[in-house]
Formats: sequence, C-alpha cells, structure tokens
Amino acid sequence: MTRAPTEFRYWDRLERPAHRWMRRASRALGGFDLAPPDDVVRAFADMYYDADPLAEAFVRDVYLTRGMAAGRAMLEDALANGVGPEAPASLRALFADIDEDPPWLDRDRLERGARVFRRWGTSVFRFAGAVTLAAYSESSVAKPLALTGAYAGASTKHRFLETAAFWIAVSEPGGMRPGGAGRASALRVRMMHVFVRDRLLAHPDWDLEAWGVPISQADALLTLMGGSVAPGIALRAMGYRPSRADIEATMHFWRYVGHVMGVRPRWYPASVEEALQLAFVTHVKSARTAGEDGVRLCQSWVDAFAAGEDASLRSRLSDGVHRGFTRAFLPPAAYAANRLPPAGPWALLPFACFPFIFGAETLRRALPPLEHVADRAARWRRRRWLAHHTGGRPPEYAPRDPTATRARA
Repeated sequence: MTRAPTEFRYWDRLERPAHRWMRRASRALGGFDLAPPDDVVRAFADMYYDADPLAEAFVRDVYLTRGMAAGRAMLEDALANGVGPEAPASLRALFADIDEDPPWLDRDRLERGARVFRRWGTSVFRFAGAVTLAAYSESSVAKPLALTGAYAGASTKHRFLETAAFWIAVSEPGGMRPGGAGRASALRVRMMHVFVRDRLLAHPDWDLEAWGVPISQADALLTLMGGSVAPGIALRAMGYRPSRADIEATMHFWRYVGHVMGVRPRWYPASVEEALQLAFVTHVKSARTAGEDGVRLCQSWVDAFAAGEDASLRSRLSDGVHRGFTRAFLPPAAYAANRLPPAGPWALLPFACFPFIFGAETLRRALPPLEHVADRAARWRRRRWLAHHTGGRPPEYAPRDPTATRARA
C-alpha cells in the first residue's frame, strides 16, 4: 500500500483540463505520455517517507551522544586515514557501503557527466539557485530551511556558496573517487542532512503526515534532476549545446553523487523522457502550502548578493547578474507569487550571452582538441568565482541547531 503525504495530490488533479492538455501535447510532439505508469508515481510518493538509515545510525551513535565535534572528528579521521577496527560498527557499515560500487555505475559515463556539468560553469550555479525557488512553495522543501534558518537573511549567501563549493568539489576530475575531495564533501553534506532530519522530526512544527520526513529521498531525487536534466534543457537558451547523451551522462553523474550522499531512490529516471515524467508528477502533485515561509526564502535569495552603497563595481555586477538569472529562469507565476522585485535589463543578460556561448560551443564540438582547453578554462572560472565570494574560506557544512534557532525567534 502506498504511503503518500496528504499534500501529495497527484491523483486528485491528474484529470484537470490543463494536465490532460499537457499530456496530449507531449504525445503529439514528443511521442510519449507525460504521466508515467502508476506504480512509478506510487514509488515516488512512498519515497517521501524514505530517509537514510545507514548514516542515521552513525549520527545517533556519535553525533547525538558524544557531540557534533566528536562526530565530525571521527568522520574526518575516517576520510583521511580509513576506518579502523576500533570505529563504531555504524561507521564501518557506512564506509563499507560507499566503498562498493553500485552495479549500475559506469565510471566513464560518470566522468563524462561531471565534465558536462563543469562545462556549464557558474551559469549552472545561478540557474540551479533560481529554479529552486519554485520548489519553495512546497512545505516539504521550505519548512526544513525555515525551521533551521539555513537560507534566511544574511545566511543565504553563505549557504549558497557552500553549496557551490560542493558542486565544484564533486564535479572536478576524479572528485568522486576514493580519496577525492568531492567524495569527502558528499559525506560531510550527508551527515549534515541526517543530523538536521533527526532534529526536525522531533520539532513540534514538523507535520509528518502532510510532508513526509525532512530531506526525504523524494525531494533529494528532485534535487538531482535540478543539476542534470533541468539545466541541460534550459541552458540551451544561453547557447550551451549538450546532446541527449550529455544530459543523460549528467543524470548518471548526479545519481552516483546522490548514492554517496545516501540518496537511494526506489526509482531513478533512465532517460530524458522519464525525467520529464517526474517533472510532470511533481507539478501535478504540488500543494503549494509553504506560504510566507516560502516567500521569505525567495526574497532572501534575491537579496543574497545585494551590493551596498560603497560596494565595488564587481560586487554590483554580481548582484545584477544574480537578479537577472533569477528573473530569467524562475517561472513568471512563481516570480510574481513571491513578490520579487523587477530585475530590469539584467533579466536579458543570460540570453544576451547566447552568440558568444553558442560560438564557443560550436568550435569545441568541431575541434575535439579544444575540449581539454575549454574544460580547463571552465574549471578555472569556477574556482576564481568561488574564491572571490568566499575569500578562500573552506566550506563548513555544519548544521544549525533547530531548537536554538527557535529559541532565538
């Protein structure tokens, strides 16, 4: 029997005229039905109650008994030196699991997907941040951030830059191999997620029946799609030219990153068409009940790079580009619903880049030796962008204490 959150309203809304029209258009233009088989939808609904028991066992054993510092020290020692025989059984089980490659993993395809993601440069960072705002209307996404204060006020930019540092680490060449910086970052973020999940499940304002578990496998799956299929399609408007095989390689790449992070979905899209079916299910089922929490998160995002009166020209440009990407890629209805300010001509900037990016992409595809040059340049630009905004400070991936946040409110 399917256990679906009460805010999962897919079956009540599937036959609405607009959704029936979308399915007819998809069959006529794309040759497939946007509505996936019902067993897929039920598996996705169930995933709102799937968490990460393997990592949560370690969090309970160490983080929640010996303290955050002890848990972090034990994890860092295991990452640097391996897991010793004296380590808790929960830590040994965690590393044994990720040290064994899943049967579906193709290392060559993984590296290709990482390379495609790198090719999108910082454009994919801004795009992913902007499209995430559409998900803030959902309580299962917005409430964990609102209750922890993770993406509110002054912390918004800091948390986004930590996320960008994670994206860079996991997508560097060999980043997800044992000993790689990306693999280590993925485990650190995984620990942060399970710690936050445990605290939020005990929070009096968390509605398990309506939203499922915090940071569920279902919402995590949508995040993986937001780094692969969504930019693979949308960034073509900027001039990027990923092929179908490129996009599906990024899906494979993010599937493995998710695997190391404990994201083990009951169903994972195998193609662009299946990813679009998942997007359709997400659109149809959405309850959009986050209210003012979602609005505040969106407004904090738009203001994240705001430049003061004495700011440098570079900071002012960063703010304009940030607002322009948000206006360009956030659906207009969501932009209006969240009462976001006009972006003016900055909203045209992503599309004004089209001839330059398209030309560079065309040259890269026509002259294979340029692939390596383009990859090195993209990696350099990403690192330079991050260093400018962080001052070279490393990411912490430290969870906030929800009870402390609530006490200060």
